[in-house]
Amino acid sequence: MSGRLADKVAIVTGAGSGIGARAAERFAAEGAAVVCADLVGAEATAVTITDHGGRAIGMTVDVTSPEDTRAMAELAVATYGSIDVLFANAGIAGFGSTADCTPESWDRVIAVNLTGVWLSMRAVLPTMTAKGGGSIIAMSSAAGVIGIRGIAPYSASKAGVIGLVRGTAVEVGPSGVRVNALAPGTSPTPLVTQTFGSMLGSQETTGEAARTQRAFEREQQRYPMGRFGTLDEIVAYALFLASDDSGWVTGGVHVVDGGLTVA
Repeated sequence: MSGRLADKVAIVTGAGSGIGARAAERFAAEGAAVVCADLVGAEATAVTITDHGGRAIGMTVDVTSPEDTRAMAELAVATYGSIDVLFANAGIAGFGSTADCTPESWDRVIAVNLTGVWLSMRAVLPTMTAKGGGSIIAMSSAAGVIGIRGIAPYSASKAGVIGLVRGTAVEVGPSGVRVNALAPGTSPTPLVTQTFGSMLGSQETTGEAARTQRAFEREQQRYPMGRFGTLDEIVAYALFLASDDSGWVTGGVHVVDGGLTVA
């Protein structure tokens, strides 16, 4: 690895699996000390990193909790001395149309996917602004850019992240902190697999693996490149935004989607 994050301290939420776990591992391989945060699995990701010679610590964090997100930032500073990067990646699926989504489902998706990003940002900004710099990457989605049937609360939460990123980038730009949204298309994470299985579960009678595979095959036809993205392709863009290579990049919505949003 090239050491693009050498001597930096990064927090990754949703680090227990999927994109978050892969990002935490890649950030550590590039030289960062990483605080891995998640409700489940963060400690396991940290162990994987340290077993490969990296620096990491895991922490159980509920991103909807102001106390948990504040403790997350405090742990980073207490353990590693600073915070240079936040990848606010934690998120959940959100099913239902505008007409049939329940208030309880709506509130939960917005709480995790949007409020959780805001609380994570709020927790790290005092440290970043005081030191005169930092990079915040907030996880949005292609679903926050274009309309996709059947996931209204999810789309709303991810579009909200874009608005939050743009406003925050303007607010903290003078302090040297950069804020960007990453908006990927579909990649085969555990969350995506669960989402496809759930969306088709009432329509299919065969096994879960078979129906999920058929759903994947149908969905990939919507992509001009004819395939889903890989975790490494999405994480590579997150690494760019975290590193000094993107030093004059802020307030952007960075779509990494194999052409889905322009098809």
